[in-house]
Amino acid sequence: MSYLLDTNILSAYLRRPAGLAHRFTQYSGRLYTASVALGELFVWAYNRPDPTRILDTIAEMLQIEVHALDFDVDCAVTFGRTRIEARKRGIEFPSVDLMIASVALVHDLTLVTHNTSDFRNIPGLRIVDWLMP
Repeated sequence: MSYLLDTNILSAYLRRPAGLAHRFTQYSGRLYTASVALGELFVWAYNRPDPTRILDTIAEMLQIEVHALDFDVDCAVTFGRTRIEARKRGIEFPSVDLMIASVALVHDLTLVTHNTSDFRNIPGLRIVDWLMP
């Protein structure tokens, strides 16, 4: 099984790698993130007084451990279809969360997030939380 890492998992790993190091080792070569999540991560980095250390750590993580997947046309189609199906059921999702979920769905990846409630109503999406004991 391969995994798509949400922004909160990536930021937790960057802040204290030891807490998630065993998962990153265990699933080496099968870890991905969405370009959309990277955008959120870069906002977090550039919001710091000196983003240099975080930016260097992100670059290292992307070279060694986590592969980035673009939000492409297939993801956009899945995003649109899923949003309309959810609206018909009276459910709304933040756009960024649904974009991240669409990447996971298109690539048949399990989404790793600490915000499981934000994603739990997305049909077909597998979710796991690596920060829960």
